[in-house]
Amino acid sequence: MRILPPSCALALALTLAVPARAQEAQPPPTPTAPGEASTPQQEPGQEEGARVQAPPEAVQEPRGRLDGHVREGAFLAGPGSLPFVFSNTLMGAGAGLAFSGIPNRFSLERDSRTAMLVGTLLGAGVGFGASAWYQFNNWMDQPVAYLSIFNAAVGAMAVAGVVDLFSDDSLALATSAIIGAQLGSWLTVGVGGGELPTRTALLVGSGGVWGLAYGALLLATLHTSGNRFESVSDVVPPLLIAPGIGAAAMALAALRASPTSTQILRANAFGGGVGAAVLLLSGLVAGFTTPIPYILAIVSSAVTMTAVSLLWEEAAERKPASLSVRRTKERPYRTFWW
Repeated sequence: MRILPPSCALALALTLAVPARAQEAQPPPTPTAPGEASTPQQEPGQEEGARVQAPPEAVQEPRGRLDGHVREGAFLAGPGSLPFVFSNTLMGAGAGLAFSGIPNRFSLERDSRTAMLVGTLLGAGVGFGASAWYQFNNWMDQPVAYLSIFNAAVGAMAVAGVVDLFSDDSLALATSAIIGAQLGSWLTVGVGGGELPTRTALLVGSGGVWGLAYGALLLATLHTSGNRFESVSDVVPPLLIAPGIGAAAMALAALRASPTSTQILRANAFGGGVGAAVLLLSGLVAGFTTPIPYILAIVSSAVTMTAVSLLWEEAAERKPASLSVRRTKERPYRTFWW
């Protein structure tokens, strides 16, 4: 038997002793109950705060996006930006022309022409600047842009019609029309928002058109019932106010009801067609000098639109796709050919 040198025996003893001490130094695993998830043990030297993750920083919207939408360009933010800016520029130019031209009765003298030019350019600049700033910072779709143009006309008519009941001053009427147009345009984009759906724009626009139609029919009913109007000035203010009433009524209705664009267009088509047919036929039979045709036109169109809106099942228009089932002939045996 060969005896190892003392140095080799000491090295071998140290090698066998170090792993055993390392196993004894580790703490025993904590027993866990059945069904409980075992938590990982903290390694020696690991700090307690190192396991705590810092809260993620607030994600900022990229510069190429606005209100959750991709910008259309460097200046025009949305699809409806150009109509909105163009219409407000024209309204500003018209306001400046009215304010500078009406006091001089649109005289063609040099001073008057200079004043009208400066007023028109100044008004156009104000309208362009305000609308450009708004559309640059707020994304705008086409429905709300075109509805703002329509509501600008309706607002101008409504406010001017109300003022016309009390005053016939040209400057007062022009001022009221400008104020009404600005209110109608800016309230539409401010309250409706840039993502105003198309169905809401159609609903409000249809309300304005039907308000004008029903206002004209009501005035014709009153005129043929004995309450004759002496001049056109007695008829103009109610006709100017009627579209505003109809548009406002549909705007309030849009808060509770949300018909589709197809339903609105269908109701308008059926209501207008039936109302016009009844008006023409009853006028030929009873005469247009009596209130009967106008009353029947109002009632028939309103009933038709209500019936078409409530008693029309759109799901029946879409026929389900026919499932082609391949029928296989039962054969008692198979051959090489079939």
